[in-house]
Amino acid sequence: MGPMEDSQEGELLLSRLSESTKAISELSDCRNVCKKMYGNLVRRAKLLSPLFEELRDSEEGLDDDVVKAFESLRLGLDSATQLLNSVNGGSKLYLALQREKIAQKFHLVTEQIEAALSKIHYDKLNLSEEVREQIELVHAQFQRAKGRIDTLDLQLDIDLATAQKEKEPDPAVLKRLSEKLHLKNINDIKKESLAFHEMVISSNGDPGDCFEKMSSLFKKIKVWVLTENPQVETSEGEKGLIKHRSPVIPDDFRCPISLESMKDPVIVSTGQTYERSCIQKWLDAGHKTCPKTQQTLLHTALTPNYVLKSLIALWCESNGVELPKKQANCRSKKSGGGSVSDCDRAAIDVLLEKLANGNMEQQRAAAGELRLLAKRNADNRVCIAEAGAIPLLVELLSSPDPRTQEHAVTALLNLSINESNKGTIVNAGAIPDIVDVLKNGSMEARENAAATLFSLSVIDENKVAIGAARAIPALITLLCEGTPRGKKDAATAIFNLSIYQGNKARAVKAGIVTPLMSLLKDAGGGMVDEALAILAILASHPEGKTAIGQAEPIPVLVEVIRTGSPRNRENSAAVLWSLCTVDFEQLKLSKELGAEEALKELSENGTDRAKRKAGNILELLNRIEVGATVNT
Repeated sequence: MGPMEDSQEGELLLSRLSESTKAISELSDCRNVCKKMYGNLVRRAKLLSPLFEELRDSEEGLDDDVVKAFESLRLGLDSATQLLNSVNGGSKLYLALQREKIAQKFHLVTEQIEAALSKIHYDKLNLSEEVREQIELVHAQFQRAKGRIDTLDLQLDIDLATAQKEKEPDPAVLKRLSEKLHLKNINDIKKESLAFHEMVISSNGDPGDCFEKMSSLFKKIKVWVLTENPQVETSEGEKGLIKHRSPVIPDDFRCPISLESMKDPVIVSTGQTYERSCIQKWLDAGHKTCPKTQQTLLHTALTPNYVLKSLIALWCESNGVELPKKQANCRSKKSGGGSVSDCDRAAIDVLLEKLANGNMEQQRAAAGELRLLAKRNADNRVCIAEAGAIPLLVELLSSPDPRTQEHAVTALLNLSINESNKGTIVNAGAIPDIVDVLKNGSMEARENAAATLFSLSVIDENKVAIGAARAIPALITLLCEGTPRGKKDAATAIFNLSIYQGNKARAVKAGIVTPLMSLLKDAGGGMVDEALAILAILASHPEGKTAIGQAEPIPVLVEVIRTGSPRNRENSAAVLWSLCTVDFEQLKLSKELGAEEALKELSENGTDRAKRKAGNILELLNRIEVGATVNT
């Protein structure tokens, strides 16, 4: 290749690099949980633009090493553009659930760009001093970013987990999720619903377990948003126009066959959506193709498109249009299936009669049926409670039949999802009986008893009553000998109960620290997160500090600070800080075990709380050094 071709190749490469940075700079703002990572990468990439512009204006050619480095940089910027486009759209909830993987992708792109910048010898380039200083500064920023992965929002982790676990999450949790996910009004909800719909279509109607989790979370957030902010955000001009026109039904909401708004949309094997009655008539007529695409249908199964149905309902509500009429919502009762109409009071009354006056087998069957009904939906939970089932179920907690006892405690667990039912359950005197099941029931009954106590403990006064009923020793026993699920149920209940100061002392006196330390040291046991969370909350109590300090915790705490997850590093630092403030020997041991280096790294790259705790401990360690110097 001759000099002319070299020059042309260099010019073309610089032009591509300049176009890449321009494309990145023109990207729209990101409004989801990736906002910080997205903004950092865009900002750094934009700052590279003067390098390419100045070299393009220069008449000097590029040598082979620089061309190779710039080619690597072009690939890195292309990867960055693809990543930035992929996270600035689609489902915000999906991005929130996948943000750990997304953070890894941002880190890999950062490494790729930094590696390319490292190959460039700036002293060989004809650059002004100002541009050279800027590029060296950007390179330093990429180097620092390469050395750490952006810390994830711990509170968001907790809120997502809580919203998934709780059937009716605390409104404060939903408010935080609404704000952090940027799902604040009906417009946001509509866009998210459409993103869901596109995910379903792209997966041929079977998006898998992730979609189920997303759908459940989205429904809860949607209800909160519609309750708190039911109006669509529109400008004043738009509001004026709306008053003078009838809303036009979006094409996506119309059935391709009837061209009318869909009431019961379903997805066929090609991914197209139709009104159920219309596509069913088409299939019944013997057709084997998709009416819209003319593709042969792989099968004739019809998948309900709940997302589009929800989207249509939202659009109707926000535009003052009457909802498409639904068929009567009355599901026939199935033997053993626990499925009745949303509030079939007569069927529930029959079950309550069996609970009150039936023989043991009838009581067992009725309790099992109520357990399933209470799990199914919110209407059932209200109906069952209003019918007077809770006192009868509480009585059955003392049943000599283990299966009946298991059904009864699980039915109460499902009923307790309703906030008003929590008070009814406690007022019926259930807490001592639930604790008895926790001590003496079958393993499944004990697990569900622990989960019930957690559900009831959401109300602060119940924390006191549950602690007074000696639930904590029984929960500690389950924590030690339960199944993996049982251990997690016990840990969750203990953590929530320990928010009340008096229960911290009860937990310490019941000997909780020893099993927590065992779980903390068993990295493969899957309970490290829970153990550290409980230790962190107990360490704020004087008796808790003493008990934890006696369990020789420093080596494992330092190791977690060095190698653990962001949340665990934060909790380990919190425990270590609590111990070091009251026990100088713990501080000295931490220093001997090399905590200082790990804490310095945590103070730079940890969560906000972790940074504060690490900084506080480092100050104490510095005092040791100063004291030693003075004594010398």
